[in-house]
Amino acid sequence: MVQLTRVLIADDSARAREGLRALLATWPEIVVVGEAANGRDAVRQLAECQPDAVLMDLHMPVMDGLTAIKQIKQQWPAITVIVLTMYAVEQTAALAAGADVFLVKGGDPERLRVAISVCITHEQPASQ
Repeated sequence: MVQLTRVLIADDSARAREGLRALLATWPEIVVVGEAANGRDAVRQLAECQPDAVLMDLHMPVMDGLTAIKQIKQQWPAITVIVLTMYAVEQTAALAAGADVFLVKGGDPERLRVAISVCITHEQPASQ
Protein backbone atom coordinates (compact mmCIF):
# COMPACT_ATOMS: atom_id res chain seq x y z
CA MET A 1 0.00 0.00 0.00
CA VAL A 2 1.31 3.43 -0.99
CA GLN A 3 1.58 6.11 1.71
CA LEU A 4 -0.19 9.22 0.42
CA THR A 5 1.58 12.56 0.62
CA ARG A 6 -0.82 15.43 1.27
CA VAL A 7 0.00 18.62 -0.66
CA LEU A 8 -1.33 22.19 -0.52
CA ILE A 9 -0.76 24.38 -3.61
CA ALA A 10 -0.26 28.13 -3.05
CA ASP A 11 -0.06 30.22 -6.23
CA ASP A 12 -1.96 33.34 -7.30
CA SER A 13 -2.30 32.02 -10.85
CA ALA A 14 -5.37 29.82 -11.27
CA ARG A 15 -3.73 28.36 -14.39
CA ALA A 16 -0.60 27.41 -12.43
CA ARG A 17 -2.67 25.80 -9.67
CA GLU A 18 -4.70 23.89 -12.25
CA GLY A 19 -1.55 22.68 -14.00
CA LEU A 20 0.06 21.57 -10.75
CA ARG A 21 -3.13 19.83 -9.62
CA ALA A 22 -3.30 17.96 -12.97
CA LEU A 23 0.37 16.96 -12.75
CA LEU A 24 0.10 15.80 -9.14
CA ALA A 25 -3.02 13.78 -10.00
CA THR A 26 -0.85 11.60 -12.26
CA TRP A 27 1.27 10.53 -9.29
CA PRO A 28 -0.69 8.00 -7.18
CA GLU A 29 1.34 8.69 -4.03
CA ILE A 30 0.28 12.38 -3.90
CA VAL A 31 -3.09 13.92 -3.11
CA VAL A 32 -3.89 17.65 -3.31
CA VAL A 33 -5.71 18.61 -0.11
CA GLY A 34 -6.01 22.35 -0.70
CA GLU A 35 -5.30 25.35 -2.87
CA ALA A 36 -4.64 28.97 -2.00
CA ALA A 37 -4.36 32.10 -4.17
CA ASN A 38 -2.16 33.95 -1.67
CA GLY A 39 0.09 33.35 1.31
CA ARG A 40 -2.47 34.36 3.90
CA ASP A 41 -4.98 31.81 2.64
CA ALA A 42 -2.28 29.14 2.53
CA VAL A 43 -1.34 29.74 6.17
CA ARG A 44 -5.00 29.83 7.17
CA GLN A 45 -5.70 26.48 5.48
CA LEU A 46 -2.83 24.55 7.07
CA ALA A 47 -4.60 23.54 10.27
CA GLU A 48 -7.63 22.33 8.32
CA CYS A 49 -5.85 20.58 5.43
CA GLN A 50 -2.92 19.20 7.42
CA PRO A 51 -0.61 18.85 4.40
CA ASP A 52 2.75 17.14 4.46
CA ALA A 53 4.07 19.66 1.92
CA VAL A 54 3.22 23.09 0.52
CA LEU A 55 4.08 24.08 -3.03
CA MET A 56 4.64 27.83 -2.65
CA ASP A 57 4.87 30.58 -5.24
CA LEU A 58 6.75 33.66 -4.02
CA HIS A 59 4.95 36.52 -5.78
CA MET A 60 1.35 36.64 -4.59
CA PRO A 61 -1.03 39.37 -3.41
CA VAL A 62 -2.22 39.88 0.18
CA MET A 63 0.77 37.96 1.65
CA ASP A 64 3.80 37.00 -0.41
CA GLY A 65 5.40 33.58 -0.35
CA LEU A 66 8.43 34.59 1.74
CA THR A 67 6.24 35.91 4.55
CA ALA A 68 4.02 32.82 4.35
CA ILE A 69 7.04 30.50 4.53
CA LYS A 70 8.29 32.22 7.68
CA GLN A 71 4.86 31.88 9.34
CA ILE A 72 4.49 28.25 8.27
CA LYS A 73 7.90 27.27 9.59
CA GLN A 74 7.24 29.09 12.87
CA GLN A 75 3.91 27.36 13.49
CA TRP A 76 4.40 24.04 11.67
CA PRO A 77 8.16 23.38 11.28
CA ALA A 78 7.61 19.76 10.14
CA ILE A 79 5.69 20.81 7.02
CA THR A 80 7.89 20.70 3.94
CA VAL A 81 7.82 23.94 1.91
CA ILE A 82 8.79 23.64 -1.73
CA VAL A 83 9.15 26.95 -3.54
CA LEU A 84 8.10 27.00 -7.20
CA THR A 85 8.91 30.30 -8.86
CA MET A 86 9.91 31.79 -12.20
CA TYR A 87 12.86 33.65 -10.68
CA ALA A 88 16.01 31.63 -9.96
CA VAL A 89 17.64 34.68 -8.34
CA GLU A 90 15.31 34.34 -5.35
CA GLN A 91 16.78 31.06 -4.14
CA THR A 92 18.84 32.61 -1.33
CA ALA A 93 15.89 34.59 0.06
CA ALA A 94 13.55 31.59 -0.14
CA LEU A 95 15.95 29.27 1.65
CA ALA A 96 16.69 31.95 4.27
CA ALA A 97 12.95 32.27 4.91
CA GLY A 98 12.83 28.55 5.68
CA ALA A 99 11.97 26.84 2.39
CA ASP A 100 13.14 23.25 2.25
CA VAL A 101 13.41 23.07 -1.53
CA PHE A 102 13.71 25.67 -4.31
CA LEU A 103 12.64 24.82 -7.86
CA VAL A 104 12.20 27.00 -10.93
CA LYS A 105 8.85 26.65 -12.70
CA GLY A 106 9.01 24.98 -16.08
CA GLY A 107 11.71 22.52 -15.09
CA ASP A 108 11.54 18.75 -15.32
CA PRO A 109 8.40 17.61 -13.43
CA GLU A 110 10.31 14.62 -12.09
CA ARG A 111 12.42 17.02 -10.00
CA LEU A 112 9.26 18.09 -8.19
CA ARG A 113 8.24 14.49 -7.61
CA VAL A 114 11.67 13.64 -6.23
CA ALA A 115 11.72 16.77 -4.06
CA ILE A 116 8.37 15.88 -2.51
CA SER A 117 9.31 12.27 -1.84
CA VAL A 118 12.78 13.08 -0.50
CA CYS A 119 11.52 15.73 1.91
CA ILE A 120 8.59 13.67 3.16
CA THR A 121 10.87 10.71 3.89
CA HIS A 122 13.12 13.14 5.81
CA GLU A 123 16.12 12.62 3.61
CA GLN A 124 18.40 15.50 2.65
CA PRO A 125 16.40 18.42 1.13
CA ALA A 126 17.23 19.33 -2.44
CA SER A 127 17.65 22.68 -4.16
CA GLN A 128 17.59 22.78 -7.92
